[in-house]
Amino acid sequence: MRSSGYLVLVLVLCLATVVMVGCSSGPAPTAAAAAPLPQPVASAPPASQTARNDYIASGPIVVEDQVDLAAQRDGIVAEILVEAGAPAKKGQLLAKLDDRQLTADRDAAEAKVRSTAADLKNWEAAAKIARVERDRAEELWKLNIIAKEQVEKARYQSEANDFEVERQREDLKYAQESLRSLDLELEKTRITAPFDGVVARRYVRVGQEVAKHDRLFWVSAVGPLRVKFSLPESYLGRVKRGTELIVTTQEAAGEDHPARVVLVSPVVDPSSDTIDVTAELQGAPARLRPGMTVNIRLQNPK
Repeated sequence: MRSSGYLVLVLVLCLATVVMVGCSSGPAPTAAAAAPLPQPVASAPPASQTARNDYIASGPIVVEDQVDLAAQRDGIVAEILVEAGAPAKKGQLLAKLDDRQLTADRDAAEAKVRSTAADLKNWEAAAKIARVERDRAEELWKLNIIAKEQVEKARYQSEANDFEVERQREDLKYAQESLRSLDLELEKTRITAPFDGVVARRYVRVGQEVAKHDRLFWVSAVGPLRVKFSLPESYLGRVKRGTELIVTTQEAAGEDHPARVVLVSPVVDPSSDTIDVTAELQGAPARLRPGMTVNIRLQNPK
């Protein structure tokens, strides 16, 4: 009994010693805790963050001069001188309609003009003679050499010649206008390029019969290239004529093409709350073509 009491006393003393040691001392500091913390290193913002500062829009590349050339009269295609994809200069002949009948009519009209002009000269000469005879008759009548009836006859003959001269002049004008009308009809058989550009499409073939207003060619200019797109209403008043921007394409990633705003719509589209903008590409970008869809990168106004 005595030995067991002694063991209990020893255990109580050991427990008390452990508690006292724990209360009087903390954990020992480690080398990692004692080292100073590293300072953060400044870095550039990622590319995605920079991109968020730009507004991306898209739109088609267009040119101001694009037209479908249509037949101005009925006829048969006699000759085609260019093919699709070929360049064309203003006034260059692209195709011809059969003009044989018109050419014959025109030649006849030209002959009529010459004939009428000759008749006019003949009547003008006759009128001069009639006026001389009238004046001579009036002098003889004053001298009582001829009767009054002869003087009046000479006057009437002179007036009749003057009227005939006027009629011939009107006939000549009519013949000249008829010739001019046939010349215009002949011009309609000649299909020419209205401006410098390229023949984008050909709709007809040789021997085909066409009617007035039928499409023959699609001709497009190759410059200046413009891009049309829309911006949110908040850009109204901020984007204006002369504002610079960048145009890119998916096909040529990494190629930036400078452009400059040339037109900003003064009104807002109420259905989309956007404004229409037109920009013109600078220089001569060889890889861009009318009809392509491009992206527009514009620095977002703050």
